[in-house]
Amino acid sequence: TMGNWLVNHWFSAAVLAAWLGINIFLFTYYFLFFDWDERYFYTRAILGSALAWARASAKCLNFNSMLILLPVCRNLLSFLRGTCSCCRRTLRKQLDHNLTFHKLVAYALALFTAVHTIAHLFNLERYNHSQQATDGSLPAVLSKMHLHGSNKWLNPIHSNQTTVEYVAFTTIPGLTGVIITLALILMVTSSTEFIRRNYFEVFWYTHHLFLVYFAGLVIHGIAGLVRGQTEKSMEEVHPHRCAQYLTQKDEDCSHDCCKDPEFGSIPAESWKWVLAPFLLYIFERILRVWRGWQKVFVTKVVMHPGHVLELQMQKKGFRMEVGQYIFVNCPDISLLEWHPFTLTSAPEEDFFSIHIRDAGDWTGRLINTFQQQMPRIKVDGPFGTASEDVFQYEVAMLVGAGIGVTPFASILKSIWYKFQQADQILKTKKIYFYWICRETGAFAWFNDLLASLEQKMAESGKADFLTYRLFLTGWNNSIANNVALHFDTATDTVTGLRHKTIFGRPMWNSEFAAVAAAHPRSVVGVFLCGPGPLAKSLQKSCHQHSSLDPRKVKFYFNKENF
Repeated sequence: TMGNWLVNHWFSAAVLAAWLGINIFLFTYYFLFFDWDERYFYTRAILGSALAWARASAKCLNFNSMLILLPVCRNLLSFLRGTCSCCRRTLRKQLDHNLTFHKLVAYALALFTAVHTIAHLFNLERYNHSQQATDGSLPAVLSKMHLHGSNKWLNPIHSNQTTVEYVAFTTIPGLTGVIITLALILMVTSSTEFIRRNYFEVFWYTHHLFLVYFAGLVIHGIAGLVRGQTEKSMEEVHPHRCAQYLTQKDEDCSHDCCKDPEFGSIPAESWKWVLAPFLLYIFERILRVWRGWQKVFVTKVVMHPGHVLELQMQKKGFRMEVGQYIFVNCPDISLLEWHPFTLTSAPEEDFFSIHIRDAGDWTGRLINTFQQQMPRIKVDGPFGTASEDVFQYEVAMLVGAGIGVTPFASILKSIWYKFQQADQILKTKKIYFYWICRETGAFAWFNDLLASLEQKMAESGKADFLTYRLFLTGWNNSIANNVALHFDTATDTVTGLRHKTIFGRPMWNSEFAAVAAAHPRSVVGVFLCGPGPLAKSLQKSCHQHSSLDPRKVKFYFNKENF
């Protein structure tokens, strides 16, 4: 398991290091290229090092634009997961960090866009300044080149009245640059966790501005406003030899530097970087449409307390594993919107199910629609790596916080089926389940699941297989008074379960100490589906309570990435 941990993190670190390394290499290489290359000697005379800043950041923008779509090709990732099924599971699990990588690339795009834009604002200022200069300096002479012939211009600004606003809204690079930047700002700001959780539709529709982003990116460099000296002109009038004569040209010139230098545009090349991933993404979307058209039968609809809808479904050829998720679309509500839901059924069941709570416009409308009629549902998936690590430990501590409790429905049911069937895969002898939530209303369905598992285990004489503890972190006086009144009842007043609800947060030190005392020679797997700060405190407890003696208790932390 320690080996797994190392492989897990080694692979992530290697991918990250490779990505960072390529970015640093591209930036450094092209920065030095445009800062030193003699073809850009005259361009630098006007622009200075802002040329290198703009070009180097443009290369990195192209590279990251090439990568940004790959992590969101869900079916491609599933295919890779399938083809590397012979690889270590921990290696396959790295593919579940796809969205983390997607966000990382997006932040890099935002950073390089800022660098590129600022560098070009300096460039515009310098082009403008050189065009207006009348001092006979090299930048001033170069800026008047357009008067000598159509292929001679180096400074794209040919008039003294040009403003930054004029260039930004009338030239192709200016206009596409503004549009791309706006699209990127909208996509980044609308993908914060708060908006995704509460206004998923805003996130969903805004993110489709990526089409505008890519269209703008491909067109952006077509006008070729930044130019360099042509190869032919370099041979005839090399700047090292001839630059000095440009500012002091005689009327009756006779030496070999009399000819004016000629300039050519840097060819647009963004399309070369993004064409392949964009075609791959189009294929991905076609595949999603095709999978979406396969018929789904809704076999059972259950309305749980707290406005939670359970859908039990069947689809030909659908095979799931624990901890996976699907995307759901309801054409009656929206033809375009697909929403992700964690599967709450076990692979051993003859249906697959999801629980939908009212958490926004789309989910609210779906619940209302199902209360009135039986609409058509489209399903894409399942996606994600199976959370089978749970089955590999003799003792498992499962921690679900808030909505993070959902995947454990599938895991707990599957463990129980395997336990009943004496499955050889299952090494688990004991489960400790910790459920931390602010209010149980939206999770009444999970209560029912625990109650039915509790009953089945008691009936088969295995009541001690599962120990669970419920922690309620948000309560009011009426709940507290009610609990005090019914303190000595057999079942809990909040949940109706045999195990009493604990008010407040878990004291992890005492929980781990109790498990260590009960299983002094076991390897304990600790699984969390919940927020980052909780992960840190659990990781700390795992280290503190693991014995240095290899024959004694060990705790291994696994953060599930649902």
